[in-house]
Amino acid sequence: MPELPEVETTVNGIRPYLEGQIIGQLIVRERQLRWPIPAGLEKSVNGKNVTKIERKGKYILIHLDTGGLIIHLGMSGSIRILRTPEPPGKHDHFDLINKSGQIVRYRDPRKFGCLLYCSSSLYDHPRLQALGVEPLTHDFNGKWLYALSKKKMIPVKTLIMDGRIVVGVGNIYASEALFDAGIHPLRKCFRISLARYTRLVESIQKILKRAIAKGGTTLQDFVGADGMPGYFEQSLAVYGREGQSCIQCMSPVKRVVISQRSTFYCRQCQK
Repeated sequence: MPELPEVETTVNGIRPYLEGQIIGQLIVRERQLRWPIPAGLEKSVNGKNVTKIERKGKYILIHLDTGGLIIHLGMSGSIRILRTPEPPGKHDHFDLINKSGQIVRYRDPRKFGCLLYCSSSLYDHPRLQALGVEPLTHDFNGKWLYALSKKKMIPVKTLIMDGRIVVGVGNIYASEALFDAGIHPLRKCFRISLARYTRLVESIQKILKRAIAKGGTTLQDFVGADGMPGYFEQSLAVYGREGQSCIQCMSPVKRVVISQRSTFYCRQCQK
């Protein structure tokens, strides 16, 4: 599933082709995505000016003169930029075409993504109301996370992957950040000190920024808007490396399932 760095990479890729542009045409070929695309949406956005594009959690927000669009990439979605028209493929479900004729094309083999419309402020949309703190902001810090977790009996990995608490720290980056911070993923939240939470926040922010700089992580289907894969996979320290030697102590990397997600760690380096 595309995670925060992949979504941020996508936003950076499409921004030059939509922000400040007029939507010449929205073409919808498949309306049955995770939530049905309403009939008549095309008329609501055609001719509108795109005032801003940003990311909120794993959602792409396209602000228009009035209202706007919300895109989620789901499990296998991606967006590509076409400078000249190309016939759509089987899984190319909608196009946003600017007045210059450049195409922002959404592809999603599993159809778990979405295209939502809001006639008022996007920030008021119900899908965004329950989202937690953005991990790359000052609101996400060690003191805040420590205070929030003092009475929680759940594993720390479950905590940092809860989108109601902090958005966008998906499975890959949670494993990598916990390794970088030296914290065992199964350690209960209330048994972690303020100093270690401060280190964990720093690790999460460092890992996410590094992944964004490298264009995200390609494990299955993700490519950026330029059609190029992300390269952060080449820098993974523990994720997907079960049985291989830890890059720090040479002990074998272990795998455990937490909340139905594979988690990778080093039992020597993470306590």
